[in-house]
Amino acid sequence: MSQPIFVVDAFTSEAFKGNPAGVCLLTEQPTEDWMQKVAAEMKHAETAFVWPMGGIWMIRWFTPVAEVKLCGHATLASAHTLWESRAHLGDITFRTKESGDLHCRRRDDLIEMEFPAIESFKCEPPIGLIDALGVEPKWVGRNDMDFLVQVADEVTVRGAAPLISRLRDVECRGVIITAEATETDFISRFFAPRFGVDEDSVTGSAHCALAPFWSQRKGKSDMRGYQASARGGYVKVRVDGERCFLSGESVTVLRGELLY
Repeated sequence: MSQPIFVVDAFTSEAFKGNPAGVCLLTEQPTEDWMQKVAAEMKHAETAFVWPMGGIWMIRWFTPVAEVKLCGHATLASAHTLWESRAHLGDITFRTKESGDLHCRRRDDLIEMEFPAIESFKCEPPIGLIDALGVEPKWVGRNDMDFLVQVADEVTVRGAAPLISRLRDVECRGVIITAEATETDFISRFFAPRFGVDEDSVTGSAHCALAPFWSQRKGKSDMRGYQASARGGYVKVRVDGERCFLSGESVTVLRGELLY
């Protein structure tokens, strides 16, 4: 028995940039143990598992070591795959395990995803966080998944060299560092070593927190962010109340069959 599987570079128009995601198109729900094993085999930051349920699609996301409650780039990759393979026509609704329904639609050359806007609240950094990051914070906040750390400028973001082994001790999904930028509205990087991802390439779910954070500070709802990983990628964001709209491009780099 086999199932189609894809590797898609998300938040980029160029192959081998952006954030690679595995996408496994299924006919029925698999077991969690099987999905985790496939994600460990794929070794991408996230692998998405998608199967039909009536007129919508179920979606689950797994890193090589754990399931996550929200993932932007693998959702973008999944929508791209469903349209490119013609498994679905028109707008897409993904039903998630913990994050409600996510809606995807095509906007010219971009895919727009509707996600929850995630507000971060100012807090005292936990013991070890700032030492592990090795940066001087201007502001530190927390949401239900991640810590958000604002630093002085984009040079600091690009030059940060966190001690990953110490960052792994901080109890959270991940840590976002961010600053205002010159060529885009803001710049960021994202680290999630507790979930098997030392540094993520382009993190859609982190932009659900970055978008309202920078919208409040810059006084506008439409912005463009750049995630300054080694591969790099751009995310267009729009904040509308409690919803956050993320837009980007995707490129399929591999199609194959998963045998099991």
